[in-house]
Amino acid sequence: MKQAHLRFFDQTSHEQRRVLASTASGFTLENMDIMFLSFALTPIIAELHLSSGAAGLIGSITNIGMLVGGALFGLLGDKIGRVKTFSHTIFIFALATGLMAFANNLTEIYALRFLAGIGAGGEYGVGIALIAENFHHDQIGRMTSVAAIGGQVGAIIAALAAAWIIPSFGWHVLFLIGVLPVILTFFVRRHLKESAEFLAARREVKAKHERVAFSELFKTRHLAGQTLGLMVMTIVQIAGYFGLMNWLPVIVQKQQGLSVSGSALWMIATILGMCLGMVVFGSLLDAAGPRVAFGLFLLASAGIVYAITLAQSNASLLLIGACVGFCSNGMFGGYGAVISRLYPTRIRSTANNVIMNVGRAIGGFSSVVIGLLMDHYNLTVTMAFLSVLYLISFITMLTLPGLRSLHGNLAEAKLSQAK
Repeated sequence: MKQAHLRFFDQTSHEQRRVLASTASGFTLENMDIMFLSFALTPIIAELHLSSGAAGLIGSITNIGMLVGGALFGLLGDKIGRVKTFSHTIFIFALATGLMAFANNLTEIYALRFLAGIGAGGEYGVGIALIAENFHHDQIGRMTSVAAIGGQVGAIIAALAAAWIIPSFGWHVLFLIGVLPVILTFFVRRHLKESAEFLAARREVKAKHERVAFSELFKTRHLAGQTLGLMVMTIVQIAGYFGLMNWLPVIVQKQQGLSVSGSALWMIATILGMCLGMVVFGSLLDAAGPRVAFGLFLLASAGIVYAITLAQSNASLLLIGACVGFCSNGMFGGYGAVISRLYPTRIRSTANNVIMNVGRAIGGFSSVVIGLLMDHYNLTVTMAFLSVLYLISFITMLTLPGLRSLHGNLAEAKLSQAK
């Protein structure tokens, strides 16, 4: 571990380490703020006497905000710069989360969660673009995966903070912690600078009087097919993640009669599995290319859902949770790495934000679909549905010629470096 740590410092510059630390921290704080709602939802429902539908709409409105923010700040990041836009998005979701502490009715909560979604949805693509433009192509997979791990750290922080604060001080106080990311905005604006690659791309856009617009993602038949294919893959990614994470403990308890009282251990095992999966996937992506990395993980995800029915003890439930986390969410950081290399610098943050947030907006409804399947069909049908989703993503991935060319370009770059 110490040797790997030293090797990382030897192979990266001070500026690269600041970029990675800032983006990972941003993703940590973003997911922490978003997860606060999950832990505070029960006391919010009790205090405001909300129906299940009204409470569920809070999360849906947050996802819609993410889609709007992703589109808006993706374009802004490509026009005015990654660093400025990244700090703006952090400030917005931090402010909206902090103001939740003073929300006293459902209308205020809806408005603030929409605003928080705008900031959180805008951050992803801009942060990924920062990484892509500050690291070599054969490092992007690992670096985006490390940044994605930050989101899982945020989930752990949110769980620990909620367990301590809500019972003693109430849910309002929990959201006050959401203002902490404001500190990160000052660090970002003071210590990060735009990459030479972005500055060169912006000069070229101005010289040619080109416009940065959504239409560039669909400019040709090839680009339209590529964009839509990647959207399908991100929809499956988010659908599988939320579907499994929200329902897996319930499924196992219902079908196997196992206790899920140790939910903290369940969550820790699952998150550790996710983090390990991200590290492995990022390294595999850089070494073998996206078709091999996504192919192996998608097929493994399609198969691992059936292992749920094999759980016969709490220990096996924890193991399966870790395996599901490893396979289903290990791929998350890889989408940003692939999108960043498939689209030109001038439209990179827009491509990342639009594609990923379409996945969030549509894939987020998987919890509802799985709930309906659980009500009307058996476990086998429900697991078959999830398995088919991963197979659809696998087939879609094989139809994208850009992914095949990425590995070829990477191999050529490594051969050139060796010479």
